[in-house]
Amino acid sequence: MNRILVPCLSFLLLGLCAAMAGEEPFRPEPGKFPPLEKAHAYRGELIFVDHANRRGSIRVQGNGKFFRNDPHPFAMLPYGIVRYHGAPADLRDIPLGTVLHVRGFLPPDPKISTVPVLPVDNKENDANHNRGAGIFPAENHVLLLEDEPSHCLRQGKVWKLKQLELKDQQGTIIASREFKAGGAGKTDEESMTFDAATRIWRGRERLGVSDLIDEGIWPASGKESLEGQSVLLGVTWKPTPDGVFTRFHISDIWLDDAAMERAAQNQTETHKAFIRSRWMPARVDAVEYGKFGNATVTATLFGGMDDSLYADFKKGDSALMTAVESTLKHNHGAYGPAHMACKGPILDVTKTESEAPPGSSGIQIQFQTDLIIEGIRPGRVVRVRPGSWPQVQIPREEYVGDSIDARFPTPAIFPKY
Repeated sequence: MNRILVPCLSFLLLGLCAAMAGEEPFRPEPGKFPPLEKAHAYRGELIFVDHANRRGSIRVQGNGKFFRNDPHPFAMLPYGIVRYHGAPADLRDIPLGTVLHVRGFLPPDPKISTVPVLPVDNKENDANHNRGAGIFPAENHVLLLEDEPSHCLRQGKVWKLKQLELKDQQGTIIASREFKAGGAGKTDEESMTFDAATRIWRGRERLGVSDLIDEGIWPASGKESLEGQSVLLGVTWKPTPDGVFTRFHISDIWLDDAAMERAAQNQTETHKAFIRSRWMPARVDAVEYGKFGNATVTATLFGGMDDSLYADFKKGDSALMTAVESTLKHNHGAYGPAHMACKGPILDVTKTESEAPPGSSGIQIQFQTDLIIEGIRPGRVVRVRPGSWPQVQIPREEYVGDSIDARFPTPAIFPKY
């Protein structure tokens, strides 16, 4: 899985630090990318997605009865990264029910939060009704959201399968998440369910439970040792019988590196097409004003994208730049991002030699325009389209238009439990 691991290695040490860090609430500062090791970590089931506003709800795993836990709202930071199948993704790519790992912070500016703002110590409060503490953390502004295989790839881990119990093409697997290289860091064994709908990937093949039974790899029924077989798992949640209140379900099993690489490549291509149609998000670092609307803008491209997208930003090429809100919805123009966008050449493209923090690509562009618009100011978020990308129209829900009420979507959409 070397090719998949390369873009994730920059997060590895930071991710390990996050696991060991204290739980002091951290609020990101304007104009700075927050350190991942300061984030609060939790995981849970994706319940609801408002993809146009980059927010949703997760049923957070606590120490109580999982099925009782109310969906917990979250919002992606403008530079927040989503990863699915070990590749860049958008919220719209992730199926409901997927169990996700979250790294979140307090709202940078509570006044414009698109989700409910909670007391800073809310993760310490007991939710009662056999739910326990930790299921409503105030750290609901997300820097990194990743599914199970993405989480394992970033941390250099795999699932070691220990034992299988099977009857009528469904059953349970006992497994533990461990470092691929071995050594310290093993976790407790976990029992998860699977069934005939579980997808099993081997090289370029998609198999089912019945195929492994037919090949004699799994028994038709009964228990069998799997001897610590290393795999990657997709994890979801389904209602569980027999009075077991927190048991996750295996949606996918990737048996080898080739299968995981193929899934990552498919997701990468999906995301590349999405970004090229919605433009690359960036943060304005500086604006040097000239005369009669002329200006030179320095901006840092956000991180977490495929390298080929960044390679499209070339010195001397033309580009368009438009202002957007913290949700990445553009707010100038009535029918698309190009309507009121600034146009001009890319004067320079530079990349920092030091390790870029999560959320940042470490790539800065200098862009010149002869007619700057109001929303392009230092600290603000923009989207940029290099001239080689297609110019298309986006659906109405993905831009603000002439409605001031749509600028900061109200948190009232989320129920109060």
